[in-house]
Amino acid sequence: MSGGTGSLTVAITDDHPVVIEGIQTWLSEEPRISVVYTGETADVPSGVADVLILDLNLHGRIVIDTVAALAAAGQRVIVFSQFTEQRVVLESLEVGACEFVAKNEGRVHLVNTVLAAAGDRPYVTPTAAGVLVGDRGANRPQLSSQERTALLWWFQSMSKASVARRMGVSVHTVDVYIRRARVKYAQVGREAPTKADMLARAIEDGLVKPDDITGYESAAAGG
Repeated sequence: MSGGTGSLTVAITDDHPVVIEGIQTWLSEEPRISVVYTGETADVPSGVADVLILDLNLHGRIVIDTVAALAAAGQRVIVFSQFTEQRVVLESLEVGACEFVAKNEGRVHLVNTVLAAAGDRPYVTPTAAGVLVGDRGANRPQLSSQERTALLWWFQSMSKASVARRMGVSVHTVDVYIRRARVKYAQVGREAPTKADMLARAIEDGLVKPDDITGYESAAAGG
């Protein structure tokens, strides 16, 4: 554990104590950030901090499933890894990571990513940018299944409370799914600040069809 006076809380999970100490040193230079939890295993308490920096390889195991579970519970997760293959980066983002930071990208990129993630804003690191540019589907964001489901039901003129009940999650988690989808669209240069914009993007990408949307006109006009 590590205390601090910043208003933005961060948790760190890495199986190398020296890496944890290095991240804490980097973050300590930013007064808005406090590290409130550190750990060396994948057993990370959900919601322990505003943002979780998670090593993708813990004790020899790639923990994509942990990223997915934490993201599904509404935790903002930044994947921090030495593995930067396209498949690894895309899969991390697909299952719900806010962003992917390579371990060789340094303090500035990690701090900027933490600040952006906490504010549900996009920040694309050089590694993620290179992967997205190289991906043939780079103009389409990598939405998780939870994000797609939340958007579809939200577009069907449902309140976020109704979506939450249907998905069996909290309204806060539904908000997280929708905000995360907005960030992902912004990351590929297709901002969607309103509900109408999100619906237009989803139709453009074939995620939904106009006929799938109950009350399509009212949903599009809802903003």
